[in-house]
Amino acid sequence: MVRHIVFWTLKNEAEGAGKEANAAKVKELLEGLRGQIPGMLKIEVGRDFSASPVSADIALYSEFESREALDAYQVHPGHVAAKAFIGSVTASRQLADYEL
Repeated sequence: MVRHIVFWTLKNEAEGAGKEANAAKVKELLEGLRGQIPGMLKIEVGRDFSASPVSADIALYSEFESREALDAYQVHPGHVAAKAFIGSVTASRQLADYEL
């Protein structure tokens, strides 16, 4: 099993909207992938409430059957479409992929 974890810090303004609206849309887009990606076992998307100077705005926690399933997720049309919007509103991104 593979875990794929991503943290995003969003721009204050992007795509004609503020950070809160864009965070809600990112969450909606990512959660919309649930049940759509072969090999994806779990997906959780959370919005940070701590507002700490070192926190990210959004966290993605996901699990995949294998590295191959994670690779297929990266090029899945639903993920590619979500990634286009997310990239346009993101100021910074960090991720970790690891096997159990």
